[in-house]
Amino acid sequence: MDDQLYDVIIIGGGPAGLTAGLYTSRAKLNTLLVEQMLVGGQVMTTTKVENYPGFPGGIDGPDLVGRFHEHCQEFGLQISNGEAQKLVDAGDHKVVTVDGKELRAKAVIITTGAEPRKLGIPGEEKLTGRGVSYCATCDGAFFREVPVAVVGGGDTAAEEALFLTRFASKVYLIHRRDQLRATKTLQERVLANDKIEVLWDTIPEEVLADQRGVNELRLANKKTGEKSSLAVEGVFFAIGVIPKARFLAEVLQLNNEGYIVTDEECRTSMPGVFAAGDVRSKILKQIATAVGDGAVAAIATEKYLDEI
Repeated sequence: MDDQLYDVIIIGGGPAGLTAGLYTSRAKLNTLLVEQMLVGGQVMTTTKVENYPGFPGGIDGPDLVGRFHEHCQEFGLQISNGEAQKLVDAGDHKVVTVDGKELRAKAVIITTGAEPRKLGIPGEEKLTGRGVSYCATCDGAFFREVPVAVVGGGDTAAEEALFLTRFASKVYLIHRRDQLRATKTLQERVLANDKIEVLWDTIPEEVLADQRGVNELRLANKKTGEKSSLAVEGVFFAIGVIPKARFLAEVLQLNNEGYIVTDEECRTSMPGVFAAGDVRSKILKQIATAVGDGAVAAIATEKYLDEI
């Protein structure tokens, strides 16, 4: 076990975690932020953020994260790479196990966010990395001048489809309903783009491949039952996210969908543990709301530390 006792350990380095870290570090609290992957979370895979205040015309996700990170560094936020595996309430402090190493803190803020939801159809898992992807920003450039499919009908699916038109020869947007759930602005862009064809009332049933990778997506029409197939070399799933809170299921109260239950001050069921951002049960999951959560959680944490 590390002998150091931090004031705060933040688990997760997306907008909520970085904001919380900015606030706690600025308050002179000894803070360690632990991130398993890249600092920035899902924002790192966003091509353009158009609804975050202060950036008329939008800003690329990685650029926005870069500004967040630089701002945190001004106040000395410590950032470490590793996977949080366990959380234990040890009375006057909490113990967070990261890559097998135990770290101690007086308070913990959980900002682990969410990860792409898997559909679970045949071929999806086996062909991940061989034509199946969950991130157009990450993998889109591998699909130059070939047809691809995007599965989903929300904002993420619309954004993925629009981004892929930069590379793919054709983009099929496959949606199980007869209208998109994306915002009106995104819907208009999708429907006006000649390289995008929307397949309504359609669900994917299987991803097939040859020696080179994905080469076919089998489909079914929900209303007619008609079966069909698409010759595509890439399939991008954008059907929502699931919270990254499974490792906390035995120590914190989660709702039926696996999100951490908190009060309005981001307090969880364990005293001294707070949750912010997309991992928390709430009605809206946006960068702006994650930033707000991070600030609230940090102030609530500071108040908690003052009282113990």
